Amino acid sequence: MIQSAAKRWSSSLVSLKTANCQLQQRRGIRVKVLNNNLDQALALLQRKMRDSGIERMIKVEQTCHIKNSEKRVLAKKNLERKIRSQDLARKLKAILVQKVRGL
Repeated sequence: MIQSAAKRWSSSLVSLKTANCQLQQRRGIRVKVLNNNLDQALALLQRKMRDSGIERMIKVEQTCHIKNSEKRVLAKKNLERKIRSQDLARKLKAILVQKVRGL
């Protein structure tokens, strides 16, 4: 009884793994090369990459070395943006509380 349940469970795992592999192979960008025209296929691939945002993600990952002074400036700007956002949220919350209370 236990062995048959284990066999069914393992077979379902194998089928799930194969389905997952097939799904991963279907993801991504595909381009068909028609009439051995590689230039046209590459242009189409670049356009699809640009439209999907993959190109932007690759550029972000391949950034050059950022100097420590630039890192500090970026961190300071992010902190200021975060503080402004929190202040605005606090003010809006106070306004909503007053409206709800009818003051």
